[in-house]
Amino acid sequence: MNYIIAIDQSTSSTKALLFDEQCKMVARTNVDHKQYYPQTGWVEHDAEEIYQNMIEAIRLLIDHSPFSGGAECGVARTSDNFSLCITNQRETAVVWNKATGKPIANAVVWQDTRGAQLCRELRSQGKAKMVFDKSGLLIDPNFSATGVKWLLDNIPGAREQAVRGELLMGTMETWLIWKLTGGTVHATDYTNASRTMLFNIHTMQWDDDLLQLFDIPRSMMPELKPCDAIYGETTCEGLFASPITIAGVLGDSHGALVGQMCFTKGSGKVTYGTGSSVMVNIGEEPLPAPEGLVTSVGFSAFGKTYYGYEGNIYSTGATLKWMSDQLGLVAHPSEMEAQATSVSDNGGVYIVPAFSGLGAPWWKSNVKGAIFGLTFATTKAHILRAALESIAYQIRDLVDVMARTTGSRLSEICADGGPTKNQFLMQFQADMLDTSVVCTEVDDASALGAVIMNGFARGLWSGFDDVIAFRKVTQTYTPQAAPQREMLYQGWRNAVNQLIR
Repeated sequence: MNYIIAIDQSTSSTKALLFDEQCKMVARTNVDHKQYYPQTGWVEHDAEEIYQNMIEAIRLLIDHSPFSGGAECGVARTSDNFSLCITNQRETAVVWNKATGKPIANAVVWQDTRGAQLCRELRSQGKAKMVFDKSGLLIDPNFSATGVKWLLDNIPGAREQAVRGELLMGTMETWLIWKLTGGTVHATDYTNASRTMLFNIHTMQWDDDLLQLFDIPRSMMPELKPCDAIYGETTCEGLFASPITIAGVLGDSHGALVGQMCFTKGSGKVTYGTGSSVMVNIGEEPLPAPEGLVTSVGFSAFGKTYYGYEGNIYSTGATLKWMSDQLGLVAHPSEMEAQATSVSDNGGVYIVPAFSGLGAPWWKSNVKGAIFGLTFATTKAHILRAALESIAYQIRDLVDVMARTTGSRLSEICADGGPTKNQFLMQFQADMLDTSVVCTEVDDASALGAVIMNGFARGLWSGFDDVIAFRKVTQTYTPQAAPQREMLYQGWRNAVNQLIR
């Protein structure tokens, strides 16, 4: 049996998941990395730590899985037994010296808002239309360009090194591929490229006007490849006796779109992670997104590119983690469901989790989070319930915008990510959307999407129909009669309006 190692490099951790060639996950490991908050609104990661954590996650996977073909099983770790694919947190920007292989500073994470002032200046200069027309994106510090520009402008000597062609940039998958291949491959895929604000979604190339706008030399930019390409080979720092193939790369939200088998126009998904992404396949034409949303490359395979409307929410799973880690209201987010269901409603409490500003459809990077409706009757359970409800309200914000553009609501929406285990949240989400929410067997849909692209690249499957059969629905949440639906949602909108007006 041959196996595919899927690296899921997320905002909070790096997972290594082992899949067989029937897309069944047989083992997984997880290594957390540190979050750095050097100033208010700044969020950083140590790219070197993330690379080492990835290698450690792979080592744990192959050493301790009875299915992995580890040395203890008497099976050689060779390219005949394994290949590797990658899905990753998007937009997080890494800049490194190509001679030393060392980052010039910590990575600027997608949640970071240090580029907010630059974005305001560019919008005031009338640059928003040009950026939107070319990249499909709104000018926002969420995207990679502002982070790269900040590093070049503020790290001593960085701008001069970049002009001399000594620096490289990339999102996290580019950095990992470069390291895995010993610095021989500097590449990204179209999905991650489409989230940098430097990529033209019409020409499918790095755009000179956008590079000039952010003063980023073209020499820093990685080679562009489709998702179903072979990217190189690696021994994973000697973990394998001979090199294994790296094939199948795409951003995490795009991986979930593929993993949920949203191959047809009009199909969509919600990924519940640190933040959340709502993405709908709009076909092979990069149509302008409705107000508050963006157009990105959904995925590219078999010589074709499929685009998606997308809205990104900055804080969903991160809100639950904040409730446990920072406030200590529960020991772990998994305990929140029992608390939330111990009260009959939210008690009038609304949480707007704008820890890093508000994302789609508001795009207000300067807004701070707030809790509304506190009274002496408010309990811990009300606050925890309000935190869970805030996720469903934010998802509805995006789905409503999409529905107004397409003229019809989604008949169902596919859901993936850790919070899908919370039955209260999933049912409340279905009620709030008045749409069925479908959860599938694989929690890690992003990783499954990368595995599918790996199989396409290596010729395991010749088309989308070959893998659709692997999708197994575990639970469907149908909307229940909810006479308070609109009243609850209006309470949410009133809370948001108090912050953005």
